[in-house]
Amino acid sequence: MSDNHGNTPAAWAAVSVAMLGFVVAGIGLMFNPISKSVFWVGVAIGAVSLVVFMVMAKMGLNGPGH
Repeated sequence: MSDNHGNTPAAWAAVSVAMLGFVVAGIGLMFNPISKSVFWVGVAIGAVSLVVFMVMAKMGLNGPGH
């Protein structure tokens, strides 16, 4: 296992965006009645976190030489 396992700018950015997606989706579920549009926006933000990670990894921000 590498010394920086999960401790890279790409990983931190992806986790931050994913956390934002979970919070938005959770807020959508707390409305009465449930706001499906807010929920799905949160799901979409969560999916964007994968894209953020891939782009940042391609930029070289996922390796030991960051």
